[in-house]
Amino acid sequence: MGLSSRMFLLDQDDGLYRMPNTQFDRMLCDPTNYPILRFAGTRVRMADVVVELEDRQPIRVLWRTYCILAFEEAGCFDTSAFNRHQRARAELALAPPIPESDGPAAVVDAKVRFVAQGGRWVPPRALARRIDEAALDSVKCLRL
Repeated sequence: MGLSSRMFLLDQDDGLYRMPNTQFDRMLCDPTNYPILRFAGTRVRMADVVVELEDRQPIRVLWRTYCILAFEEAGCFDTSAFNRHQRARAELALAPPIPESDGPAAVVDAKVRFVAQGGRWVPPRALARRIDEAALDSVKCLRL
């Protein structure tokens, strides 16, 4: 038994592209030297899927996260936008819950929530199923 993380980018037409984890790491560390011209000047949906392996073959999906990646005009990954969204998501996860009060409504600073939401998306059920099938190697997709 083992685990494998599989990343997929989706274009505007729901075209699915498998991105090796090493390529994402390179883009994150040095975006100017690892552009993806296909996505230049766009915001692209990403699915990160963790699958369970048995004899090195994927047998089931264990975990999914979905986020948005921004690419600059030259095709370089916008790491500042990605980092901003990831920090906001972490801040929300670690924030204490807002207590309910019987008094007048309190003003809540929702800036972090808006930043976090700007980096997330939720796929329709059919698309989520297709992403899972690609993660399980049941559906072929292009590789970046």
